[in-house]
Amino acid sequence: MRIVHIAVIAVLLSTLAAGQTPATKSLLGTVASINKDAKTLDVKPDNGAPVPVNLLGTTVVQRVAPGATSLANATAMPLSDIKAGDRVLVTVGSGGKDALRVVVIPATDIAKRDDADRQDWVTRGISGVVASKNGSQILLQKVKTPFGDVQPVIATSEKTKFRRYSPDSVKFADAQPSKFDDIAAGDQIRARGQKSDATKVDAEEVIFGTFLTKAGSVVSVDTSKKEISLKELGSGKTLIIKLTPDSTIKQMSAAPAAGGNVGQIIDRLPAGTIDDIKPGTSIVVSSAKGSDADRMTAITVVTNADALIRMASTPSGRGGTLVFGGSDGGGVNVLGLQ
Repeated sequence: MRIVHIAVIAVLLSTLAAGQTPATKSLLGTVASINKDAKTLDVKPDNGAPVPVNLLGTTVVQRVAPGATSLANATAMPLSDIKAGDRVLVTVGSGGKDALRVVVIPATDIAKRDDADRQDWVTRGISGVVASKNGSQILLQKVKTPFGDVQPVIATSEKTKFRRYSPDSVKFADAQPSKFDDIAAGDQIRARGQKSDATKVDAEEVIFGTFLTKAGSVVSVDTSKKEISLKELGSGKTLIIKLTPDSTIKQMSAAPAAGGNVGQIIDRLPAGTIDDIKPGTSIVVSSAKGSDADRMTAITVVTNADALIRMASTPSGRGGTLVFGGSDGGGVNVLGLQ
């Protein structure tokens, strides 16, 4: 998971820009590769091909913590410590190749921050599917416990921050500011804040979205376009499933590992590729609700999914209704919210 907020990057860019001449420019991305002998760096922008950069003896390399909004606490960093996967903000000279400054957020630091953030959402949060709203409270669908059915409650206030997943994306970084009024019954939601007990939280943050889950038989697979044609179970409607680098593919065996709800079972499945998806096989696919009802950008695809479909169709099954969402720190769990 990579969460580098646009606002934070914008502040850093502004800080660097204050000391730049018109001949310099900044390059933001991830280190794709580094040749320490040749002192070159390939930086891959989030939406673009890798750009080669020369590291000079005069290049200033600084390390900042994830979430830093200025260089006030930046520390010097040896060139040799830069690694593939690090996030970097590179200031290059007029030729566009020579690095004058490299600001580094190490991938290991991002991973530690994200792990801590993910755990905080678990420890101080609750999640589920919205049943209704009552005043400033959000009531979730009831869940079964050893003590009977309980209804989780999210209490909000004027201080609560709301974010909504963008269409066709469950990246926390892509979520947009939202408000209480935008939340509707059926939305998947996660909130974190002060928990009074296991089923109620006074929310500091809320993230939500409308997700779709479809199942059916694969008609065809276009590996060049990364698209799957799917005949939907029940309706017989043809859907086009688009795969992106962020899509997750899982392979299901005829006898899935026992124990846990649907989401936990899916988490344990081995990863797959588009080559594992064959015409005639059954798949289950999740997507954020987009503008085109006949096309879905896949969040998760489970192939050979007959057993999963039977499990979800059985009232006494371990998972109940299939529900998907995001898998990052602020996201809703992929498959299963119980």
